[in-house]
Amino acid sequence: MSETVLQELDDRGVLLLTLNRPQRKNAFSNEQWQAFGDAIEAAGENPAVACVVVTGAGKDFSSGVDLADFGESEGEHPFNACARKLVNFDKPVVSAAKGVAVGGGATLLLHTDVVYVGESLRMRFPFTSLGLVPEWGSSYQLQAVIGARRAAELMYTSEWLDAGKALSVGIATGVFSDEELLDKAMAKAREIAQWPVSSLVETKRLMRDVHRKAIHAAMDAEQAGMEKLAGKPENIEAVMAILEKRAPDFSQFRK
Repeated sequence: MSETVLQELDDRGVLLLTLNRPQRKNAFSNEQWQAFGDAIEAAGENPAVACVVVTGAGKDFSSGVDLADFGESEGEHPFNACARKLVNFDKPVVSAAKGVAVGGGATLLLHTDVVYVGESLRMRFPFTSLGLVPEWGSSYQLQAVIGARRAAELMYTSEWLDAGKALSVGIATGVFSDEELLDKAMAKAREIAQWPVSSLVETKRLMRDVHRKAIHAAMDAEQAGMEKLAGKPENIEAVMAILEKRAPDFSQFRK
């Protein structure tokens, strides 16, 4: 079992999954994508699990993909496999996110059913600022969660959201202090887990199946968009600006 995702199942049927790379703001390495996907898959098959809680170790939820460890892999990439497993997961998921939730850390939250955030939350869907496109079905899922107009504003601007904005637009279900966040999420998960797992599974299927085909189609289209834009001059400029700690200059590509 990988130490990049800690697992703790209590006697109430709540499985706590903790993203555990705090020294990297819980940025996802290939190993962590694999571990998280495996944990979700195992939770789906384990009759003792009624509800899952996802949180991050340390001060942050997740800063998204670890660019230092996102190379090629044999067969299906761990990110794609993990994304597909969470989209298809049939048990309730409660998330507890504080600090940074960016990129994959933000899009992951869109696939959880109850989203509790801490007051320190700083969330961003940064894809246009990177010269790229959305990922993990978020081009569809964000619209499904908060509506097309608000989703367009967030995706086009790559703006930062604090906890209050995340709540007001409809991404977050509730806001709590960082200190009480995980306790509140665990309490809600235990409230959910008291009911028959079979009923929870069928209820989630009824609520989610109407969206899953569209999410998978969006993921395929997003992959094509990523392949089209990754490595292009605008994307390179965005990455170099991050490395050089400066603002990117995209105006040079409009001449």
